[in-house]
Amino acid sequence: MQQSISDRTTPTEYVVRRSSRPGVLKRAQFFFMATLAVVDLASIWLGFWSAYWLLKRNPEFIIGEFGEFLLLPGVYMGVMSLIYFSQRMYQRRRPVTHLDEFFKVVTYNLLTMLFTVALLTLFARDFQYHRAFVLLGAGLTMVYDTIGRVIHAQLQWWAQARGIGDDRVLLIGAGEVGQMLLQKIKMHPKLGYQVVGVVDAGKGERALQGLDAPLLGSLADVPTLIDRYAIDEVIIGLPESSHQDLVNIISLCEREKVGIRVFPDVFQIMASEVTIGDLGGLPLLTIRDVALQGWKLTVKRGMDIVLSAIGLVLLSPFMLLIALLIKLDSPGPVFYTQERMGLDAKPFKIIKFRSMRQDAESDGPGWTTPDDPRKTKLGAFMRRFNIDELPQLINVLIGEMSLVGPRPERPVYVEQFRQIIPRYMDRHREKAGLTGWAQVNGLRGDTSIVERTKYDLWYIENWSIGLDIMILLRTVLQTIFGTNRNAY
Repeated sequence: MQQSISDRTTPTEYVVRRSSRPGVLKRAQFFFMATLAVVDLASIWLGFWSAYWLLKRNPEFIIGEFGEFLLLPGVYMGVMSLIYFSQRMYQRRRPVTHLDEFFKVVTYNLLTMLFTVALLTLFARDFQYHRAFVLLGAGLTMVYDTIGRVIHAQLQWWAQARGIGDDRVLLIGAGEVGQMLLQKIKMHPKLGYQVVGVVDAGKGERALQGLDAPLLGSLADVPTLIDRYAIDEVIIGLPESSHQDLVNIISLCEREKVGIRVFPDVFQIMASEVTIGDLGGLPLLTIRDVALQGWKLTVKRGMDIVLSAIGLVLLSPFMLLIALLIKLDSPGPVFYTQERMGLDAKPFKIIKFRSMRQDAESDGPGWTTPDDPRKTKLGAFMRRFNIDELPQLINVLIGEMSLVGPRPERPVYVEQFRQIIPRYMDRHREKAGLTGWAQVNGLRGDTSIVERTKYDLWYIENWSIGLDIMILLRTVLQTIFGTNRNAY
């Protein structure tokens, strides 16, 4: 029988009274937000000062003293502050990728520049400024702001990983999903989550042994736990619970001022976006609206042909060197082909640089691991930087694959996964990709197939040219800087 919280001895390290917590948390959050605002404002000042200095040194421009132009960066600061606050650019509690933030910085600075020029034109008609000064100042501001925000983010994540400004989390659900969420939080300390404990929801789940957090009580104890342990956020990991059960759990949490997050159920995984349309006036609920169809397929194919051809030409000397090193490193062919399933579940031969011994699969197919003894010395290096995947540009050029899409699996694994994962075969409605949305989010190699499927289906239903470009850029940056280095 589940013990009540009052019947157990509470570990000392987890006892924190609510009265000692909010002030410290709020001060840390305010400090992060205030210093980020300072970074943005300093970037504007530095950007326009640098633009003035560069133009001043150019004899083609006749420009006065910097003090004559202070109105322009002043208005720019005010407009950008309003836009950043309205777009929640200062509520960076959870880590975002630097590339995502860069796109936002560029977009919002372009809007700021347009609004600034419009305001000066309408209300300060006598104010004289150079177009080059505006364009160069805004451009340099984007560069400085991006660099400043990257440095600020790293410092904030470093602080949160050490408990400064972190959120104390209560995890509801002691089953497999709860264990998965707990492991994910432990693997990413920069998220700023400190798991205080786990609640056994008693919803037919089997509580796992070896949870890396104390089991604190049952659902009835939730309000008491929130207050006693100064909980900031509750994460509900019960994807198989009914909607009524979730409503009841949420109502328990809402008695206290805490954030609530819910791990999605199977329906939410299947329907990444639900919209309401109509049929001659009758409402229809659209559960799935595939984004990649019609002329968009032509655009995507054109981008695949152009970029894969450019990549093969530019990388050909490097690939020739790799081929030579493979021959010198171990006996066997340079390339390794393997049957994978692509568009419409049709098999094709994927091309890779050989990174394992010739007899690697003499005992049958198997997942690769980070310390796989079957890898050659050069193969370990190639897999670390995904160099073994470069020949797949040939698959892309001839139309068997795309640059971006769900990663293809071997038929033997597809047959297994289709039996246990809802909508798994829908991944094959699009071409397999050299990289994908799941991969740039850390789901490579021997990771959760359910999670990878969820990311792949989201990509299929939310495709855009911009999304493909962002995924490609993130793949390149992650390869260069050494993140997400697990082999596919």
